[in-house]
Amino acid sequence: MVDLSKTLLGQSTDYVDQYSPGLLYPLPRKVKRDELGIDSQRLPFKGVDIWNSYELSWLAPSGKPQVAVVEFSIPCDSANIIESKSFKLYLNSLNQSVFESPEQLEEVLVKDLSNVAGREVSVNILTLDQSLSISAGSENRQLIDSLDIDGFSYEVDPCLLTVSKGGVVEQQLVSHLLKTNCPVTGQPDWASLLIDYSGCAIDHEGLLRYIVSYRNHQDFHEQCVERIFIDIMERCAPEKLTVYARYTRRGGLDINPLRSTEADFLGNIRLSRQ
Repeated sequence: MVDLSKTLLGQSTDYVDQYSPGLLYPLPRKVKRDELGIDSQRLPFKGVDIWNSYELSWLAPSGKPQVAVVEFSIPCDSANIIESKSFKLYLNSLNQSVFESPEQLEEVLVKDLSNVAGREVSVNILTLDQSLSISAGSENRQLIDSLDIDGFSYEVDPCLLTVSKGGVVEQQLVSHLLKTNCPVTGQPDWASLLIDYSGCAIDHEGLLRYIVSYRNHQDFHEQCVERIFIDIMERCAPEKLTVYARYTRRGGLDINPLRSTEADFLGNIRLSRQ
């Protein structure tokens, strides 16, 4: 087990404004995957963890502050996730650090984050005008939140997931009711959940109840999405499945894990709460 008490989450920390890559703290993915019965050497999914930072800043050689938005893509087959508070503190350590150009800063970010994750991390620094072009991605999806049901449970229960007999359907669903909690601080994390699948029709009432059942569940974002993916695969056996959570930002960062049976999947979209 990883001793989460040794992480920076929930601890009082000093603000460091000079480049400090040692602030980054890795968390092994294998621990939680073992709990779910996932073979880390033969993952049952493809995917990526997309992080967006809206508070990136550094100094040009003239001393003039620079600001930008930056996208990070961490492969799901990397050995580690990066603890979110350590990620934020690391980015803050750039605030009074001088870089010759955005390209030089990108190279530094790729090197540092890849070393901690255990696989090459993709980094894309965007001007504020460029960042506004990130597209929304839920307009054409079927919203299941309006279903008139009651009697919810707030303990994760995969048995709520069922399918109908019949032919194969393809559906693109969205719910804005996913809430999970940080396993260290207990603070709430809010997300919209996008589910694309083909196979026997998944019962929407059961799916919504299942999503709501995460309301008291404590895990990191990446681990919640992998649990949801595994539960849907085991209970509903779709031919194709993509599970994509778009979490709201905290401390200028949002984390958006995606797991899929497919090699091609949605990119860095932006939803209304982001």
